[in-house]
Amino acid sequence: MPDRRYALLLVPMLVLFGCTQPERPAARVESSTVPAPAAPPAPRVDKRAVIVAFGDSLSAGYGADIGQSYPDYLQKLIDARGYEYRVVNQGISGDTTIGGRVRTGPAIELKPAIVILELGGNDGLRGLPLKQTQENMDLLASEFTKAGAKLLIAGITLPPNYGADYIRDFERMYTSIATKYRAPLIPFLLEPVIALPGAMQGDGIHPTAKGNQVVAEYVFRYLEPMLRR
Repeated sequence: MPDRRYALLLVPMLVLFGCTQPERPAARVESSTVPAPAAPPAPRVDKRAVIVAFGDSLSAGYGADIGQSYPDYLQKLIDARGYEYRVVNQGISGDTTIGGRVRTGPAIELKPAIVILELGGNDGLRGLPLKQTQENMDLLASEFTKAGAKLLIAGITLPPNYGADYIRDFERMYTSIATKYRAPLIPFLLEPVIALPGAMQGDGIHPTAKGNQVVAEYVFRYLEPMLRR
């Protein structure tokens, strides 16, 4: 009998003990904070004034390696002299004056301070009517001038087999455009390289890398008076 009594007392005590055990604190979970990736640096804004070399294969650097066009060498000369200008090469190989008219928009969007206008050579080589070529050149010059750019006209000539009269009128076209828009004129862009050994490619039309470097120096003589510190 006593054993049964103790047993009956023991049951509620065990229950009470089980109910009154102090709660164990929940295990603390350390939160691993992963740092957010650093934001990429903002792209550098090039605030230099823009010079657009707007032309055909002579500006594009046809046949020369990348970085060896005359506008590339022109940029190096500008940098070396301490001028704050950025040269943008918009030469398209094979382009004509009518093709140039189609793509003036992207050039104007750059808000160029100066445009080196070098087109017409392919028109002449194809024997296109000079009146049409001159009208296109006039429209190109007008568009760039209205956009606030100064012009540097880069003239070109043609092989002797095109006839003296055609060549004479072709060359006068550049003089006429330069006079109308009061722009400096490079009479013949390839003048310093046409007979320089190693300066022209085998086609006799396009300069080599060496030739493009000489052309850049020639262009810079006409360009520098237009630049501002």
